[in-house]
Amino acid sequence: MDATTLRQQLIRSIDDALAGPAAQTFSRPPLYQSHFAGLSDGTAALQLGCGVDVVPPGAQSCPYHLHHAQEEMFVILEGSGTLRVAGERLPVKAGDVIFIPAGPEYPHHLINSSDAPLKYLSISTKQRPELCEYPDSGKAMAWAPGVKVVQRPADALDYWDGEP
Repeated sequence: MDATTLRQQLIRSIDDALAGPAAQTFSRPPLYQSHFAGLSDGTAALQLGCGVDVVPPGAQSCPYHLHHAQEEMFVILEGSGTLRVAGERLPVKAGDVIFIPAGPEYPHHLINSSDAPLKYLSISTKQRPELCEYPDSGKAMAWAPGVKVVQRPADALDYWDGEP
């Protein structure tokens, strides 16, 4: 394999990804806003996923949630904020590395509680299928390749629904 191919499969630039065509801005005012780019997309990585988020002051990138299969790690690159985890609020700052095990004991999300952008890496394992719960809204999301379902357990169908 030549050096150009190896570079394409193994190396990503955070700055290039955030400025590139695959970068996305997620926004649902007034709480949620993030400029995001996947870093591991298109690489040789099979078991690790990685993205970079830039969250403006006063915002958060996603709702409070927990994973049943995937572990996550966040590396704070710039700024400061608050990690809401397991019902507590913990201050975080540039240079901090956060480890979130899978399971109901660690619902979490990051909030930019400062007056400057919060930039961090989101690193996770890629276990599929995955079940994610959202304690604040009572929702659950299940996904596997080609399938994604978001609903509240109270809205679930009976196991035999639609069967002969």
